[in-house]
Amino acid sequence: MSVMPGISRQMSAVQSVLFKAACPDCRARFELAAGALRLAIGASRRTTFYSFTCPECGSAVRKPAGERIVELLTGGGVRTLRLHSTV
Repeated sequence: MSVMPGISRQMSAVQSVLFKAACPDCRARFELAAGALRLAIGASRRTTFYSFTCPECGSAVRKPAGERIVELLTGGGVRTLRLHSTV
């Protein structure tokens, strides 16, 4: 996951950020707008992930999101869900 080069972090409402992504099922590589991604932040690394639907094969894709990925996605306007523990 990466932000497209040359896209400024300081963007106007008219501009949108595109993220490079790949599907582990069909191996397609593509660009997704922030609205096509979802980020879930859990209590641990194991429960923090991002997800999207592959535009090529339609597979639901879920990948782990480390600190840097979380920073890129939240900075790019991806919708975020915070998961709470029920301990």
